[in-house]
Amino acid sequence: MQNGVVMEETKLEPRVGVAVFVLKGKSVLLGRRRSSIGDSTFALPGGHLEFGENFEECGARELEEETGLKMGKAEYLTVTNTVFLEEPKPAHYVTIFLRAVLADPNQVPQNLEPNKCDGWDWYDWDKLPQPLFWPLEKMVRSGFNPFPSQSHPLHSC
Repeated sequence: MQNGVVMEETKLEPRVGVAVFVLKGKSVLLGRRRSSIGDSTFALPGGHLEFGENFEECGARELEEETGLKMGKAEYLTVTNTVFLEEPKPAHYVTIFLRAVLADPNQVPQNLEPNKCDGWDWYDWDKLPQPLFWPLEKMVRSGFNPFPSQSHPLHSC
């Protein structure tokens, strides 16, 4: 209670997200966010891990919900721990990053959640659009490359 008014306690807790580097040739699938966190930045498809899901299931579900695309082989890449203090609503995310190929390489992404994204497109890794969503920007700046090397081809999770 503060000044005779009952204040709602806000407990900030970390959330778990899964993001998918969907690869096609030397391009990656990105969409421009419409969100309270990272609005108007380019980001990977992904979302919150649901109870009982493994990372691959979450990535496949989110990819299909957002783009209509069916995920093929996928594998774990890395994890980030990001605290967003500058956003209108502070948030803390642990994000699992997967890399994946499409079940059918001829699929075309659709924008199935226009309230969350302005649209999806393929971007050459060496010519990424700006601005990137902060966790992705940080990875790119560090020299991270989501593409498998010849000696380490894509394997499933």
